[in-house]
Amino acid sequence: MALQEAGAKFELERVNPATKRTASGRDFNDINPKGCVPVIEMDDGSLLTENVAILDWIAAQFPKLGVPGEMGRTRLIEALTFISTELHHSFRHLLDAKSEEEEAQAKAGIRIRFRWISGTFKGHYLFDDHPSVADFYLFVMLLWAERFDVNVPTRLTTFKELMRSRAAVSVALAVEAA
Repeated sequence: MALQEAGAKFELERVNPATKRTASGRDFNDINPKGCVPVIEMDDGSLLTENVAILDWIAAQFPKLGVPGEMGRTRLIEALTFISTELHHSFRHLLDAKSEEEEAQAKAGIRIRFRWISGTFKGHYLFDDHPSVADFYLFVMLLWAERFDVNVPTRLTTFKELMRSRAAVSVALAVEAA
């Protein structure tokens, strides 16, 4: 979504997480020995992995998706790290839940983290009235919350719909659904 928003030229290749094969038939483990997505393969063949690193790189390449100011990049990394380690990782507890009680506990933990981040908005988006790469990552976590029936604060529901209305998000969601 962030690359689409930036107007970047890129090729997307699907990976089947079960078989670890790409749409073109490559073994994904040959591309990324970590065996995890996301990964960007640069034109020179070098790889960049991990959400925080990739989104930081996108913000550096396309400053309109970064955060301006002396502490801008640091605040962006802070937000990306929270989304990655606290929100994204918390969904693992939900996926691993073995009982209704464990599921309820996992959802409660996720809701606490969503409540916290909903109070940090500085405008329509996390940092002001323009989206940053962190907003795109947060949007994905909100889609997961919707999928797993995790209630989120009204502020985040409004934000999710604002993000969904962006052209780049519509394109990315259509590609994902295809």
